[in-house]
Amino acid sequence: MTRSGQEYLEALRDGREVWLDGERVKDVTVHPAFRSAAASFARLHDLAADPAHRSVLRAGGVHRAYAVPRSYEDLVARRRAYKLWAEASYGFLGRTPDHMASGAAGFAAVPGVFTGDGFDGAEHALAFHRRLAESDLFCAFTITNPASGTGEDDLLVRVVEERDDGIVVRGAKTVGTGAVFADEILVGTIEPLAPDDTEHALTFSVPVDSPGLRLVSRTSYEQRARSVFDQPLSARYDENDALLVCDDVFVPWERVLTYRDPATTAAMWWRTPAYLNFTHQSATRFWTKLEFLTGLAILIVRSNGTDKLPAVTQAVGRLLGMVAQAKAFVLGAEASWEEVDGGRGGVRPGQEISFAQRIMAGEIHPRAVQDIRLLAGGALIQLPASGRDLLHPELGPVLRRYVRTPGGTAEDRIKLLKLAWDALGSEFAGRHEHYERFYQGAPHVYLTMQTWAGGADDCEALARACLDGYDLGTVR
Repeated sequence: MTRSGQEYLEALRDGREVWLDGERVKDVTVHPAFRSAAASFARLHDLAADPAHRSVLRAGGVHRAYAVPRSYEDLVARRRAYKLWAEASYGFLGRTPDHMASGAAGFAAVPGVFTGDGFDGAEHALAFHRRLAESDLFCAFTITNPASGTGEDDLLVRVVEERDDGIVVRGAKTVGTGAVFADEILVGTIEPLAPDDTEHALTFSVPVDSPGLRLVSRTSYEQRARSVFDQPLSARYDENDALLVCDDVFVPWERVLTYRDPATTAAMWWRTPAYLNFTHQSATRFWTKLEFLTGLAILIVRSNGTDKLPAVTQAVGRLLGMVAQAKAFVLGAEASWEEVDGGRGGVRPGQEISFAQRIMAGEIHPRAVQDIRLLAGGALIQLPASGRDLLHPELGPVLRRYVRTPGGTAEDRIKLLKLAWDALGSEFAGRHEHYERFYQGAPHVYLTMQTWAGGADDCEALARACLDGYDLGTVR
């Protein structure tokens, strides 16, 4: 089934418990903190339903992200679908529905991973993938733990009652990006668990309107935006992040994927293509975002009339090089594809390059933002407070006279610089800079993981071959 944007919005009016600034939000589709972002997600559904984009976004009657790729060509087709959706938000919606869709396809590729010693979640994982795909659902996830205590003070999601028909869970998870806009939430953990920590080793998916499930939203940048003209990105693409609190939430057994098993709870991410599928989608989005930021830089220097200066040309060249790097990582991961489960689970992007992309993205995004801010100069902070100033009968003519550029109007310049500030210097931009630094986890995690992603033995062997090629007998 392909849902329209309107059908998606109607599904959000389900009585879900969302809190913001001490207020329970009755309807996220009309509340000023969420309505524009909800509309942006709805637009993605409309794109998927549009016959003009059907061949790119759909495969076998479902969104292409749900299809298990069987070849290199399938990976390329999937990336094209990712790219089309990413361009709809200029790369600023990070957890669009295709993100978890790709993860669910990873689970379905190797369902046997979910079969543990005491619990078999294989059929549940397949049903999870099938339910999301066939109903065209938006699934978010919360897999990061808050600080925990022990016993009655334990803050992590855990089982407090086991019943014949399911389990009752209590506790919290953090950084539920996009959760307030989702149909379901996958709750689990990607952090390493001790072998005996069966208490927290569980994964399940529940509807957002489940009784006892509460989402506590962070500050809404959308609500603080004065208008789309003044904050064009934060007014439309604030996907939000929320704390998930489970207060005795009932979860039917058929929605439980792993249970009291640290091994399967970890393996679902690393022994299926799920995590590498995530990286494929996010790397495509990151490439798109860098394209947008670089395009913004080009518009700024042309507006400033500095685009012919050698130093500026070099700075733009450096940004274009970053875009090419981001693109190369995506294409390289596809070209280095690997078989999954001997080919029975299809193919996945190459692990070594996929893991390396995390390092690249976390390091070059702050550099790109800094470089563009230097190109923009002080003009970023000398802007009218609002577009209303341009519309004022007395003030408008003054601004049109003194803020214009030789080649453009004051309205054009203010519009461009307000977009730049929202992307580079606003609170929304600050969240995105931090978000990109930690999008794939903390550096100490992904840098360590890179050492076992592959390639170390080959590097060592090449250096060893050189050493073995000579000895003291070469001394004269």
